[in-house]
Amino acid sequence: MTHYYNYKLSALRLKRCYDIAPPRVQKYLKAEVDHVLQKIGSNNIVLELGCGYGRVLSQIASKAAIVLGIDNAYSNLILAKKVLKRFSNCFLLTIDAANLTFRSQMFDLVICIQNGISAFHIDKIRLIAESIRVTKANGYVIFSSYSDKFWEDRLKWFQIQSKYGLIGEIDYEKTQNEIIVCKDGFTATTIGPEEFLSLTSNFHIEPKIVEVDNSSLFCEIKIPQNNNN
Repeated sequence: MTHYYNYKLSALRLKRCYDIAPPRVQKYLKAEVDHVLQKIGSNNIVLELGCGYGRVLSQIASKAAIVLGIDNAYSNLILAKKVLKRFSNCFLLTIDAANLTFRSQMFDLVICIQNGISAFHIDKIRLIAESIRVTKANGYVIFSSYSDKFWEDRLKWFQIQSKYGLIGEIDYEKTQNEIIVCKDGFTATTIGPEEFLSLTSNFHIEPKIVEVDNSSLFCEIKIPQNNNN
């Protein structure tokens, strides 16, 4: 499914998904970013995994010292470069989030929001391990997914995206239990609290699960001093 975001749902088409989001979804998007911004200090170096066209980076760059955004869709980064042209502290790279080329303990904060942990369709354990590896002691790794309370609004948003031809026709026989399935093969899943805890159970950390706005579910990992992952 990675190719879907590389070709069909990238750059201006991806931006369009956010532009047509209804008011409740816009509220969710703002609440999610606002929650992340609270974690950022003015001297922080921040990495965003799956930065897309720069929607979130533009807000992070206003608070952090240095911001790096990575994405494996080059077309996203071309658009992000235009969106972020006024920020001299923001850098963009084409890198696989599960195989980061950065040195260990480089970032104060690593974020993977907007359900990236599911949307990337890559090895989740590897994604978490790499995120922890590149984060400094006492820094944070933050993942987000959807709250189950947001299901109806999330489904309506995807229905709008389908109506505009941004994603395929929704297969309602297979769409249920927090999973949205389209007839062209596109699938959107989520991560619940129990799965977050299961995925992080082997990393000798104590993740904090936080629900925000009855819409976002965050898994927040503070990196211990003796981090050897």
